[in-house]
Amino acid sequence: MAGKDDTEAEGDEGAKPSGGKKKLILIAAAALLVLGGGGAGAYFLLKPKKPAEEQAAPAATAPKKTVAFLDMKEMTINLSIASNQERARYMKLKVALEVSDPKLVPEIQPLLPRIEDTFQVYMRELRPSDLEGSAGVYRLKEELLRRVNVAVHPAKVDAVLFKELLVQ
Repeated sequence: MAGKDDTEAEGDEGAKPSGGKKKLILIAAAALLVLGGGGAGAYFLLKPKKPAEEQAAPAATAPKKTVAFLDMKEMTINLSIASNQERARYMKLKVALEVSDPKLVPEIQPLLPRIEDTFQVYMRELRPSDLEGSAGVYRLKEELLRRVNVAVHPAKVDAVLFKELLVQ
């Protein structure tokens, strides 16, 4: 039996170096992966970013867009009376028109009476319930923009901006 233990001891010693070599190979492979991953990460994070700089440079040198605002006179409009209302309701409105090119202002200026007429005709048919909430005001804004652009065609107004809106 003593001989048997000796052979087992020798067998264990022979297996230990084999197991130790496997551990050493695994540790070396893990270290290689960590170093390789770190190197790749450093490369992607620290490499020069020429395309982004090239894209930013033209944007910085491009002239800024200038917009012009054209104020319209204040309007007071009598709203449509609902069947269950006894008294009239009024809307006080002050609007500015936004155009992308200041050169369009002289084209639009003579057409302001036409725009005011378009606004008056449309808003006279509105009920106070049509203007309730932000959705109602947004619909009003979009409809006025559409009507302005029809009135000033071929010029184009980019936005109708409410400076004052009061429903009473």
